[in-house]
Amino acid sequence: MEYLPNDPNILVSSINMLLRDEEFDTLEALCYNFNREPEEIKEYLKKYGYVYSEEQKQMRPEGYDQ
Repeated sequence: MEYLPNDPNILVSSINMLLRDEEFDTLEALCYNFNREPEEIKEYLKKYGYVYSEEQKQMRPEGYDQ
């Protein structure tokens, strides 16, 4: 993968895949590899109802833990 996609659903899927398959240890490492800021990604995806779970190392739908 050369860049992170802009479509929010594909972006979530890509991030989760890269973290799950252990391509990257953290969201920060993944973002820096693609020249993106982690906070930028988190803020962008929050608009679409996704939050990052440090515990599970994945993007999840907002309210998943309730």
